[in-house]
Formats: sequence, C-alpha cells, structure tokens
Amino acid sequence: MIQVEHINKTFQVARRNAGFLEAFKSLFNKQYECVKALNDLSFTINDGEMVGYIGPNGAGKSSTIKILSGILTPDSGTCMINGRIPWKDRVAHVQDIGVVFGQRSQLWWDVPVIDSFELLRDIYKIPISKYKDKLEELITLLNLEKIIKTPTRQLSLGQRMRCEIAASLLHNPKILFLDEPTIGLDAVSKIAVRNFILDMNNRHKTTVILTTHDMQDIEALTKRIILIGKGKILLDGSLQDMKKRFVGNKRLILEYSGPDIQLCKGMSLFEAETVCNYVKGTCGSLNKHITIDIDTDKIQVSEAIGILSTQADIKDISISEASIDEVVVKLYKEYEI
Repeated sequence: MIQVEHINKTFQVARRNAGFLEAFKSLFNKQYECVKALNDLSFTINDGEMVGYIGPNGAGKSSTIKILSGILTPDSGTCMINGRIPWKDRVAHVQDIGVVFGQRSQLWWDVPVIDSFELLRDIYKIPISKYKDKLEELITLLNLEKIIKTPTRQLSLGQRMRCEIAASLLHNPKILFLDEPTIGLDAVSKIAVRNFILDMNNRHKTTVILTTHDMQDIEALTKRIILIGKGKILLDGSLQDMKKRFVGNKRLILEYSGPDIQLCKGMSLFEAETVCNYVKGTCGSLNKHITIDIDTDKIQVSEAIGILSTQADIKDISISEASIDEVVVKLYKEYEI
C-alpha cells in the first residue's frame, strides 16, 4: 500500500535576463526563485490498483514519482510504501519497485540489451533460476526475441521502450511507476505495451501508477484517476464518474435526403440553443449531412432521433460522445490549470 500524507517540495530555480552582460553578472550574484512543486499532497493507493496520475506540464507529476521511488526527499510530510519510507530505506525499497521514465534509459547504450539485463540481475541480486524464468516470460510477452541481442542504440523507440519495461520488471517488483511509457510510440507499439501492462496487473497484481499526457493510455489501463495541478490534488475518483460529470452531450451525425432539417422552427427540441446546437450542414452529391449536439440532461437520444426522422428520410446515423481528451480539457479549464 502507498500512503502519502501532506508532502511538500520546493525547488530553487535560477533566473536571469538574456544577454552576455546578464550572464556575467549572474556569476557573482545569482537570482533565485522558489517554485512550489508539491503543496500538501495526500493520497492512498491500494495493492494491485492501477491509477492514472494526470496533470499539465509542471503540475508536479514527475516530482511525485521521484519522491515515491526514493530519488527525492520532500521538505515535509510522510510517505509509507509497504511499510518503508522510500528516501530513508532506499536499498530495500528499490527491490519492490520498478520505474520507467519515457525520456530516460536504464539500458547501456552500446551493448546488447541482454548484457544490460545481466548487469541488472547482478545489481538486484536475482537468483539465476528466477531470473531465467522471468526473462523468458518477458521475452515472450513483449516479443523481444529478435532484438534482445541488438545494441540499444540500434533499436527503434518502440523496441527500446519494450526493453525498458522488461528491464524494470526483471526483479518482479510489487509496484511499477510508469512516467510517459508510450511517448513517441507508433500505434502498434502502444497497443502492445498497454496489453502487456494489463496482463502484468492481472497475473501478478502489480500496483501501477501511470503518468502520461496520452489520455488513451489512461482510458485503456486505469479505472481511477488523480488530477494534480500546481502541486495540489484537485480530483481523485473513478474515470467513469469523471465522464458522467463532464460528458453531458451526445453528438449525432446524420446522413439524410429530402428538405433541409430546420432545427429551430416550432419544434420543442430545438427551441433552446442549450438543448440542440446546429454545428455543420453540407450537401453531398446524393445525400445531406448534419452534425447535432444533444444535451442528454434535457432530452433522450431516442427522442431526438424520433423528432429528426419526422423532418427527413434518415439514411445513416452515428452517435458519439466527447473523447477522453475533451473531458480532460474541461477538467483543466474548470480548475484553471
């Protein structure tokens, strides 16, 4: 279990104006600004839980991960992970965690990947039998057989990220911190990494904390999200509840024939702009197309379709809702981050 209570962290950042003279002055009189990275941060994550830790750039996500992994020491507050304080009992703590930073590598650049794995086995003092079993499992699940003998510098980004994840799991950690694990990956590699993370959680009940700007990763992997902004926890709840709160509209895309659909002529559905908003209408060679937003708090989709069908011969219809990216944008706007 991860228990974080009232964590604070402040950094001193050097500031100066542009130009050679300003650079020379800063050699003798540096100006610093205090930046509050984390401000009274508190949350609890249970064993085996997968949590999406989201927020804009500079919100404090990476600082939190570094404190949880024992890299940074907070100014104040407490953090207990499986009965240990990460920065005080670092050697024992790292035996239970795996960390993947999307923009930093733990693999040696000029040697084959398997040599990096062997060195990590020595660092973590993994027994030979357990190491071989785990390595075989990871090679199979992440499809590493053809690249494991290749130097890291010759791998594509997607191949390297799969190897990075394997490296972080060789010692079979109980907790996995993933900081932008799919950054820059193509669609095939992203799906492979997502499926692997889900499989690891199902097989070994590995606790996963995922920080990413890719909301499809969040939607595919997690049920709970923690939103952080300006160093503070702004929202902690289920992804489904967040969607219900911020997704009030359904979008109807109609292909039809006949006269133009008139949205605001005596029909109760369209009398208020808040109920139905005309977005786009174009004429194709055969049929016409229109996109309509429906406020589902005021009218059901089935009722809206029934009213529209009285005006035109509907050939095709599709129904969608706001994407997870649009939901997160609304969250950011609401909390002004």
